[in-house]
Amino acid sequence: MEWKLERSASRKVKTDEDMLWEKVMKTLGKDLKQMRKQSLQKFTKIPDSGKPTYSRFKSCIVKKLTSSVPVASSPIITRWQQTHARNHVEQTFTECQPLNLFPADGSELVRTPAKISTIPVSFQVPIKNSTNEPYVITNATAKCHETTYLQGRNKRRAEIAKKQKCLTQLLMLQEGGFDIPENDSIKICGNTECIWKGCQNGVNNEFTAHRISTNTESFIPFVPEVRLHITGLRNDYYLNILDWNQENLIAIALGSAAHIWNGETHRSTERVNLNSSLKYISSVAWIKEGTCLAVGTSDGEVQLWDIETKKRLRNMFGHLSVVGAMSWNHYILSSGSRLGLIHHHDVRIAQHHVGTLCHNKQSICSLKWSTNNKLLASGSSDGLLNIWPNDPGATVHCKPLKAIPHASAVKAMNWCPWQSEILATGGGMKDGFLRVWDINTGKIIETTDTKSQICSLFWLPKTNELMTGQGLPKNQMKIWKYPTLTNSADLYGHKGRVLHVALSPDHSRIFSLAADGMACVWKYC
Repeated sequence: MEWKLERSASRKVKTDEDMLWEKVMKTLGKDLKQMRKQSLQKFTKIPDSGKPTYSRFKSCIVKKLTSSVPVASSPIITRWQQTHARNHVEQTFTECQPLNLFPADGSELVRTPAKISTIPVSFQVPIKNSTNEPYVITNATAKCHETTYLQGRNKRRAEIAKKQKCLTQLLMLQEGGFDIPENDSIKICGNTECIWKGCQNGVNNEFTAHRISTNTESFIPFVPEVRLHITGLRNDYYLNILDWNQENLIAIALGSAAHIWNGETHRSTERVNLNSSLKYISSVAWIKEGTCLAVGTSDGEVQLWDIETKKRLRNMFGHLSVVGAMSWNHYILSSGSRLGLIHHHDVRIAQHHVGTLCHNKQSICSLKWSTNNKLLASGSSDGLLNIWPNDPGATVHCKPLKAIPHASAVKAMNWCPWQSEILATGGGMKDGFLRVWDINTGKIIETTDTKSQICSLFWLPKTNELMTGQGLPKNQMKIWKYPTLTNSADLYGHKGRVLHVALSPDHSRIFSLAADGMACVWKYC
């Protein structure tokens, strides 16, 4: 005899109340859909001539294309979206008129918010009773929501007007402290009562350096030569958006533009702009000889710009994700993306892509050629440090000479200028160790615990020292003696982690850029 087991599941029975509520919601959805169609028809009326004009048809297509924004988690943007977005942005910029921030008559600049056009939509909301009485649909709830919406809109308008008034007061207050072009993102701070976020809470009086020595005078006051307010800085640990070249020009990437700042005159000279709101500059790198600037973008594009002629030399494609790090080896430009691939570009030829290295599946956050251009070091977000040979024609099957694991991301990394096979690396949030490696043997020469995240580092050739930009808890810059790695000095003042540091061509000045929107130029020796 065969026995059959039947599995019985409890079935939920809909009550009359649930069925009635479901019916009401369906009816409400249909009414809202119909009203939406009617409101859209009001904005798509055909002109009086009875036929749509070409300009109206073209503007409609452009609006639809520019509204197709890619998914936030995907860095890939199609070419047709870039083209139409760029055209739209250029058209918007040409229509803008210059704004006089400081009128001659001394009157206060007040901007009136534009009138917001709204589509009146009235609908009835069903009120669900706790009893079994029939449902009653009234306009009371809709009227209440309408009142709440109007109050919220008026509040938002008041906040916008208040912010614009504060901005006007800020510009009028700091008029004497600035000597820069209008609408610049890099502003020199010359006021003692600055109200920017980087100068709040007395930061302007907290720039000090504590020098640790055997002398009786152990604490030496130290202030930066220049303080800069940076607007539009991305607080991203894995980007490399600061570089200082031999011509004393500093490149700082802010959003979709790279600003060129003169380290001698302390003025912003030029600007490289992508003219697109859909992508941003994720890395910059100066060529060692000349004024050619390599720019990596968030959509995987690498551009070359000549700063003297103010022209874009070429666009190089190949990456499918954010280009977070780049490094020059004469005419070979190496670029690393967040997909773990390193591309070698020969900028002299049309078919620029001559080689590919597969670091890992994780993001490339640091890339440096050695001083003798024989070795390439690459660090990734998963804590892997790879050393590659000088082989521009390498394929993805090429294996590194050395693979050195770390406890966290390897972003802070630099080669020793006077010893070409010595490499210094700094650990991330979970590590915090400063290490000096002998690449020939793959062994550590010296290491020390900094007790914080190391965001950036470089060597000081004049004094045979190392400088590191730290994160929490103190957000300071530390100077270390080499090779003992003893802490010789600490520079305080930034309220955010020191994401980027750079050294001047004469090795006498330091440029620090922190997440608090403040940049400083320090004179060290």
